[in-house]
Amino acid sequence: MDNQPETTPLFFAETVTTLMGEAATAVPAAPAAVEPAAPEPAAENQQANKLLVIAKALKAIEQNLQNVIRLLEAETGSVSPSVMAGAPSFVAREFELMPGANDMAGGRVIEGVFDGLQMVGADGKTYSIPPNYASKSKLVEGDMLKLTITPKGSFIYKQIGPIERSRLVGSLGYDLTVGEYFVTQDNRRWSVLKASVTYFKGEPGDEAVILVPKSNPSKWAAVENVIRKNVL
Repeated sequence: MDNQPETTPLFFAETVTTLMGEAATAVPAAPAAVEPAAPEPAAENQQANKLLVIAKALKAIEQNLQNVIRLLEAETGSVSPSVMAGAPSFVAREFELMPGANDMAGGRVIEGVFDGLQMVGADGKTYSIPPNYASKSKLVEGDMLKLTITPKGSFIYKQIGPIERSRLVGSLGYDLTVGEYFVTQDNRRWSVLKASVTYFKGEPGDEAVILVPKSNPSKWAAVENVIRKNVL
């Protein structure tokens, strides 16, 4: 019988220890978890500025679309439903307020001049103008208007003869006695519509960009924009 090498418990222990060591060497250790770095204040400010710019751009787009809506209203009187498909909700709301051609049929037409607050008709009567319409349309004292009074009693205005304008920058103020906003420049003063000031969130002391008749003195001015002094 051949001689076999003697196997002892010590031999088995040494073999297991060796194999465990090799396995530990072959399997790489898992990398330690790395916590994400906290955002730097500068990066947060940059993100906030980007969002502010986007918000202002969207506001400008909305205002431009509303101007286009008024143009379409003046030229066509109605809009096909297919044109409105997929339009933003605020655009749809504007079109819902539009008079259709049928609404204007048989209406009474009066032409007149804007006096800064209302229309003075060729018949000598005065006709009220919604402040929001005058504000958004930036009507200037002396503009020629056409008013259609529909059979249902609605007033529909259209600007037919804008007067030549001058653009000025003045200081916005508020007269507590009469509860009226005004703009001053070089000892001159113009009243402005409250709707225009509140639209731009203007406050006394802010700078206001206004439109006035180029060749004639006027009591009223149209607010084109407001440069705010204190913006949070």
